[in-house]
Amino acid sequence: MVKKKKLVKSSENKIIFGVCGGLGEYFEIDPILFRLSFIILTFAGGGGILIYLLFALVMPSSEK
Repeated sequence: MVKKKKLVKSSENKIIFGVCGGLGEYFEIDPILFRLSFIILTFAGGGGILIYLLFALVMPSSEK
């Protein structure tokens, strides 16, 4: 049986809200890449902060 993945905020790999850790666990890549992406988007026009906060509000917390 295939385990179905869920996109949730990470409770173990978090710095602020666990959004990047959750994205990293879901896509099975290093969360640092998502953190760098949000930083680059922030300096490129300010959208990184808004997108991160949107994810923080929309993504459910992990059940651990």
